[in-house]
Amino acid sequence: MAPKFKDGDAVVAVNGKWVSWSHTVVAYAAFFSALVVGMSLHFHKIVQNEHYGYPDEWFPSVSATIGDRYPERSVFQVFIAITSGPRFALVFLWYILTARPNSALPKIVAGTGIFRTLMCGGWTYVTSTDDHDWHDIFMISYLVATLPWTLGCLALSPNNRRAVKYRKIMASLFFGTLVPLIYYFIQHKVHKVAGAYTRYAFFEWSLILFDVGFDAITAIDFEGFELVVRDVKGVSRGQLKTTADAVLEKEKGKPVGNTFGEGFFWSEITDAAADVYNGFVFWSILTSLGVQIWYFPLWSMGISGYEVVLLSCIAPFLLAIPGLRSLATKNTRILHLLSLAGLLAYKVQEPASRLLVTGFAVSTTCIAWSATFFGERGQAARLDARILAWAAGLTMSSIAKFACRTNNPIWPIMHAENGGWNKLGIALAVFAILRSTRRSATPGSDYLPSTGKKGSPVLAGLGIGGLIFAMHSLLSDSSTMIAWVWEGYPIRGPIAVPHGAVTIFAMGAGLVYGVFNPRLAGSWTAFGLGSIGAAFLTCYSHWTGFYGGLVLTFYLLAVTPVLISSAVRHSPAVTFGLGFLAYVFLVLFHVWVVAYAFVPGGPLVREHTDWLMTTMMLLLGAGVFSASVSNSGPTKHKPVNPNSKRTKSYYVYVLAALQLLSVSIAYLRFPTNDYVPYHKEDKVATVGIWTIHFALDNNMWSSERRMRDVIKELELDVIGLLESDNQRIIMGNRDATQFLAEDLGMYVDFGPGPNKHTWGSALLSKFPIVNSTHHLLPSPVGELAPAIHATLDMYGEMVDVVVFHSGQEEDPEDRRLQTEYLSHLMGDSPRPLILLSYLVTKPLEGNYNTYVSETSGMKDIDPTDWDRWCEYILYKKLKRTGYARVSRDTITDTEIQVGKFVIGEPEAEDELRVPEETVPQGRRFPAMFRGQGVRGHRYHVFDEPRYWQ
Repeated sequence: MAPKFKDGDAVVAVNGKWVSWSHTVVAYAAFFSALVVGMSLHFHKIVQNEHYGYPDEWFPSVSATIGDRYPERSVFQVFIAITSGPRFALVFLWYILTARPNSALPKIVAGTGIFRTLMCGGWTYVTSTDDHDWHDIFMISYLVATLPWTLGCLALSPNNRRAVKYRKIMASLFFGTLVPLIYYFIQHKVHKVAGAYTRYAFFEWSLILFDVGFDAITAIDFEGFELVVRDVKGVSRGQLKTTADAVLEKEKGKPVGNTFGEGFFWSEITDAAADVYNGFVFWSILTSLGVQIWYFPLWSMGISGYEVVLLSCIAPFLLAIPGLRSLATKNTRILHLLSLAGLLAYKVQEPASRLLVTGFAVSTTCIAWSATFFGERGQAARLDARILAWAAGLTMSSIAKFACRTNNPIWPIMHAENGGWNKLGIALAVFAILRSTRRSATPGSDYLPSTGKKGSPVLAGLGIGGLIFAMHSLLSDSSTMIAWVWEGYPIRGPIAVPHGAVTIFAMGAGLVYGVFNPRLAGSWTAFGLGSIGAAFLTCYSHWTGFYGGLVLTFYLLAVTPVLISSAVRHSPAVTFGLGFLAYVFLVLFHVWVVAYAFVPGGPLVREHTDWLMTTMMLLLGAGVFSASVSNSGPTKHKPVNPNSKRTKSYYVYVLAALQLLSVSIAYLRFPTNDYVPYHKEDKVATVGIWTIHFALDNNMWSSERRMRDVIKELELDVIGLLESDNQRIIMGNRDATQFLAEDLGMYVDFGPGPNKHTWGSALLSKFPIVNSTHHLLPSPVGELAPAIHATLDMYGEMVDVVVFHSGQEEDPEDRRLQTEYLSHLMGDSPRPLILLSYLVTKPLEGNYNTYVSETSGMKDIDPTDWDRWCEYILYKKLKRTGYARVSRDTITDTEIQVGKFVIGEPEAEDELRVPEETVPQGRRFPAMFRGQGVRGHRYHVFDEPRYWQ
């Protein structure tokens, strides 16, 4: 209730600006008093980090200053506790200032301010030493909430030029500082550059200045308040025009003004979220098909027959039947519900049956979405909403894989034991379908008059095919394009984490741009820029190639509304049926370029990803041409429902939330790069080689978690993985090394990349990877042979490790040339070297005698082991102490071979076999794998490890 005092009757009146000033002064005092105390008492300790100390590092970070040391931590916490009172008062007064009738934004901003304050208390009073996970959760929540708080305050700012100017400056400085902050953090964490953390610290302290300074500007606005509390200028309760009001009034009639100029309703944001989740389900089902098909040719080493299930996606051709088209358009809810069989398929244990169930789901969901788009063709606002939902669903799919380290948690190759969220995914999908389809699509008449231009349905269909393939092959996982441009250590380009979030941001930005600027997005200029981006991605590595990929990403999402809006003007059987047929062709094309040795006609397109990308862009160009004809007509459709103009805004809100989620995931997944070998005190390096069958086990389940367990239990410091490149549609666009490296705490190198047409090799190491080079060995006839040549820092000594996959048995000339190449490569290395390989040769015969020769300088870890054909561990200039063979259970079709080496001791002239009991404990293999072993893993062939003195 308002006070009943007359003007001037207040006993005590405190101007509202002092709330802002007290908050500013006490907040700055908290941080800088801790800095002064810390620098005075513990200077050398707080500038020390995991890599360097004084004098390389000479200024402390915020966290080191306010962290665990007494008394600076206590000084900081006392002042920050005092800050909480003015902080809550500041949020309250800001709400009083900006609240307006029928406006939800002030309430959202106030709620964000309260949440942000609570999160500040969380990371302040729970340090990383107390609980690292909760400290990070509070910290990232605080940082994420800063964006909506800042933007909300800018939008609601009273139309005071001075305050708005200062807010823009502080916000720009805050967010601009994040760029060098992240750069120097990566220089410190990844590259271990001396002094980088000091530079990082300066930018981190700058963030404190700008963050508190942004809120200090409220002092200008609160001058109109007096605390008792009386509004002396009548600025509260919506009587003052805000910056947002001014902008929306200026933009009235334009796309942005029409979109964001209406009220906010929770029911409609729920509808938008349900629509987007429905799009996520589509992409989850479609992307799960390829990896299940791959299981069968993988085991048969050639065409299996199950590849025909890929044709299930051309089911929209059935919409050529008028009755079926009408039925599908009017009953999209039933079709969407039937498509959930693809999510329930994880309950089917037998691989072939699981694939067939998924094939049915793919055909159903393709018909459902084709009918949905076609059914909304007469209502532009709802059509735009469906397109936004479908494309944002791809973004959500990529984020889900980003969070789950490249596996979609609702795929049928996932279940609870290997990280699946199948039950939750299905429950949300049912809710989303029921919610998003409760307003059934109405056929409506085509909004072009009968004399209007519609373009070519065939060209429109080809454009749809090129679009879906491009989105699936390059954007269904945020790390795919990064794998294309990765060339090894030292790092000279993007890495999957955190830069996957940049790809996701480009997706969202492109989609929003395309919705608001369809004519520009559908122009030939935009197509030319997209083509240049595709060329750079194909032809260049490192950042140059990635920047090209980002341009292509932005273009693909921007042109999506244009191509689909053009396609729905024709029969869906032609545009979407033909589109998915073109998609099938491109999928086979992109498999043929690498699988040329196993498929008919393969040599015709061998290693021609450039042809594939050209074809993809030509198909997109066909769609752009058809759309340009459609857009050339004079008629412009107006939405029937005037309230529908705000519909797009809710999808933009959902996209914004997804972007914040991706940034949070990038922060939480950022590599720590502080890995320690298992037996550091003994200077032992335990190495292994394993052919992992593309991280798909014998029963068609994703196998990363089972692989992690056995690698960890074997205490492997270095392991080479072969048949590891999954960055294609047919393999699910996955990367098993991300999960393994993060869970095991290892550095990772993979390559050559998917655009180099190999089955892949990877290196995981507890030791820092100082340098690495990727090789494609001579392969004039058969499949390409990849190799990684890396230099590791093992306890201060530089040791080379080569991971290599030889060509197949049917091509002896390839294998001979590869043997000579690799033998010279190893022989030319002056350092100790370990080869972790797949050689396709018998011990002591043929090419074996070139690998183990004076040319290479290599020795076999156990020449008496006659029962080998593929996997070998060779070495030189190292002290070998142990060797074992471990069964793989049902994870793959190849065992694990393991060796132990002692670093820093000279290689023995005459190594003698010794019994295990004479071997020091730190040099022994784990005892758990003796006898029957664990989970199907045991020492086999010679039933126990072998040791040498």
